[in-house]
Amino acid sequence: MTDLRNALRAAVRGEVSFDATARALATMDASNYRRVPLGVVAPRDADDVAAVLEVCRAHGVPVVPRGGGTSIAGQATGTGVVLDFTRHMNRLIALDPEARTAVVQPGLVLDRLQEAAAPHGLRFGPDPATHSRCTLGGMIGNNSCGSHSVAWGTTADNVAGLSVVTARGARLRLGRDWAGAPDGLRPLVDAELARLRTGFPELPRRISGYALDALLPERGADVARSFCGSEGTLGVLTEAVVRLVGAPPARALAVLGYGDESAAAEAAAALLPLGPLTVEGMAADLVPDPAGLPKGGAWLFVETGGESAAQARARADAVVRAADVGAARVVTDPAGQRALWRVREDASGTATRMPDGSEAWPGWEDCAVPPARLGGYLRDFRGLLAEHGLRGTPYGHFGDGCIHVRIDFDLLTAAGVARFRRFSEELADLVVAHGGSLSGEHGDGQARAELLPRMYGAETVDLFARAKAVWDPDDLLNPGMLVRPAPLDTNLRFAVLPREPVDVAFGYPSDGGDFTAAVRRCVGVAKCRTASAAGASVMCPSFRATGAERHSTRGRARLLHEMLAGEVITDGWRSTEVRDALDLCLSCKGCRSDCPVGVDMATYKAEFLHHHYAGRRRPAAHYTMGRLPVWLRWAARIRTAALLNALASVRPLAAVAKRLGGVAAEREIPRLAGETFTRWWRGRRPAAAGHGDLVVLWPDTFTEHLSPSVGRAAVRVLEAAGLRVALPPTLRLPGGALGDGRTRTPAALLTARRGQVCCGLTYVSTGQLDRARTVLRRTLDLMEPVLESGAPVVVLEPSCAAALRTDLPELLHDDPRAAVLAGRVRTFAEVLERHAPDWTPPALNRPVTGQTHCHQHAVLGDAADRRLRAAAGLTGEPAGGCCGLAGNFGFERGHYEVSVACAEDRLLPAVREAPEGAVVLADGFSCRTQLEQLAGTRGRHLAEVLADGLRAREPEDETDPTVTN
Repeated sequence: MTDLRNALRAAVRGEVSFDATARALATMDASNYRRVPLGVVAPRDADDVAAVLEVCRAHGVPVVPRGGGTSIAGQATGTGVVLDFTRHMNRLIALDPEARTAVVQPGLVLDRLQEAAAPHGLRFGPDPATHSRCTLGGMIGNNSCGSHSVAWGTTADNVAGLSVVTARGARLRLGRDWAGAPDGLRPLVDAELARLRTGFPELPRRISGYALDALLPERGADVARSFCGSEGTLGVLTEAVVRLVGAPPARALAVLGYGDESAAAEAAAALLPLGPLTVEGMAADLVPDPAGLPKGGAWLFVETGGESAAQARARADAVVRAADVGAARVVTDPAGQRALWRVREDASGTATRMPDGSEAWPGWEDCAVPPARLGGYLRDFRGLLAEHGLRGTPYGHFGDGCIHVRIDFDLLTAAGVARFRRFSEELADLVVAHGGSLSGEHGDGQARAELLPRMYGAETVDLFARAKAVWDPDDLLNPGMLVRPAPLDTNLRFAVLPREPVDVAFGYPSDGGDFTAAVRRCVGVAKCRTASAAGASVMCPSFRATGAERHSTRGRARLLHEMLAGEVITDGWRSTEVRDALDLCLSCKGCRSDCPVGVDMATYKAEFLHHHYAGRRRPAAHYTMGRLPVWLRWAARIRTAALLNALASVRPLAAVAKRLGGVAAEREIPRLAGETFTRWWRGRRPAAAGHGDLVVLWPDTFTEHLSPSVGRAAVRVLEAAGLRVALPPTLRLPGGALGDGRTRTPAALLTARRGQVCCGLTYVSTGQLDRARTVLRRTLDLMEPVLESGAPVVVLEPSCAAALRTDLPELLHDDPRAAVLAGRVRTFAEVLERHAPDWTPPALNRPVTGQTHCHQHAVLGDAADRRLRAAAGLTGEPAGGCCGLAGNFGFERGHYEVSVACAEDRLLPAVREAPEGAVVLADGFSCRTQLEQLAGTRGRHLAEVLADGLRAREPEDETDPTVTN
């Protein structure tokens, strides 16, 4: 392997990576399969590709081209050298609006092409659900399709010419009339014309096998079209000329409700004569929230286009009339359409979990039959599932007869794998009986290639092998795929994982307490690899900042998988590869909500750090920022805030402190408040007793010591809404009474245990889980009177609220009080909405900008906040994404550049582009700090904005302590 690596480094200008991290990241795609490569090369150009092929041929090492790594049949994995085109060969070379063509490199992500074509009213027709991260090279390799194929066809239908390098170094430009055909291909075809004319089923989604029938003379002898769908087994694509289509200026979406997916499937074919852009189907099993959908157990999503909104709407109305269904809805609002399409696009991930939470897997993800036979096929398919005791939820491209489904195969035991094989063989026969194709979109790969003789017969499959030998006589390119395939039940990615549960700290309730099952959640659909976050989405800020696979949620999950496997990454919890990949994870929790399968990398990171540093010295930042509540509490106790602020303002002293504390030199140390929130609370003049509900206001570390003005503002607003406000006890009283944060009777002081509540956030984020448990158990002891009272707990800092909602019950899964407290946690807006529903906020009538806190988006939700802002006349929506500071992350040495890049992704542009007079909302202390340090802008908590409105509406006595700073 060393000789190969050295030879490649001498021959290519791109990166050559044979380290454990690079190999681990390329072991899997989005399939059930795993193969360990020797190394990964990121070529810079076609010369590099040719050099790699020459070196690997000399060493007898196979080569696997790889795009976005989202293939579902295993064809993007290999045991030799993997070519990663996403790093350098990812450009749009040219776009000709007049000719409606574009010249692209194989690593170009589809959405980048769509963005460039859109200003010209053009687009690339095929659009898989993975359009935000799949590459054109991968689409050509698989002959991908997408939801609009009923209108614009497959990728092969939209390719004009291809530039490829063969395994023996020939550079060919493929096109019609035998252009670019390698020597020997035409004689092979001429000898088999009868077979090519009769041996290939006619249906819109025949992706299986080689498209040798595209070489028939009556079909233009199109070598480029024939190459599409060859899964990297014939040559390596270096450039493509693709055709573009006109994008309808307006669209409408007709959503039709049916009793079940068979009824929807039977109706789909009848809608095709109306010329829809899409006819997509999905069942209720895949829709966690059917709000916005018409009544039904399954739906067709039928998109129509037009030159105007009225024309698109009229065509959608015509679809509804032709469908003759009892429940239908036509959506013309672009935002509403996008929301519904996201439900459909996320199905490839959400389908990996059955309604009861059990796992489901690909393998028979995309069979296709003639659209008119789809209803009958689905009934037979359901029957076959029942015979084998399996479950799955079909969805997909009903208008093309192509069905996606994830099935709850047991791929962990020998008996389960044997049933997987039997079912696969019988399903292949069923598909063929209905005149279908084993693959209708994602290719055969290892999942289905073994079964191709059942579809084509042995003679045609032998013809495939002879065609492969013409292109690649040395079997160098992606061996084991399509021709002479590996058995479909070998190389399963689960086989290497430990069979016994791993000893872990968190409870992983959604995964049966099994950390291995939690890591298995990542199936590789790679929604985390998007270059831009749409709408309110957050995931994955570190990938968008670096563009490196190891800094994506998927990449980190792959490394954890390989850590558990112990083959490529051999140091277990001590792995430096996993540690370094997790180092740039912001613990934003965006993946917990935005990942279709709910991967929670923040929790996995905390778990890893807990084990990685067990019994070892930690980074300095873990002692300083990880134990921040302790240091701030001591500073308040001995009243040294003013002194510490003065010392921090002396630059040489601050520089030394930052160096010793592991803090980035570029950061300013936040100032401590002169008076803590609870000290202000004890000294304030109590408000007149209200008659509303009792609410307990949580004095989180940030509000207590760094932003007490937020707590003071919240008290003012809550009391103005008629609520009675109390703070959590600081003493564990023997009588269990709920105090007001002031009571200090002699008897109580003699018998009580002193403490202060804490959500444990900083300990969790730095993986100090034993200490976090201790802190959280003490908190639960103190909170017992609150839990008994039934009062809601208002938490102003979103990250602390999220920690109490999720980390607390998952870390103390053996303590029933943890779930009770988690269930009582409310955000500021939630408590006003639920406990003061008749209160009217002040009319502020101003635009807002800023950012929804990433933890709020991922864990808490912001629906109540949006309604409260609307009631107060605050217009506009804060941006999504993550501010980049993310608690301790942005303060840690080595993270500053990534932290700034994350802020520049959404937050800072939103503030710069805000209208004059806009309120900059930032409920999180980290978000406000990032704004102040990077933009010189003061962000404000919603409570502060409402409190200002109250003062303007009802001027108060200047001596009122609730308005002092």
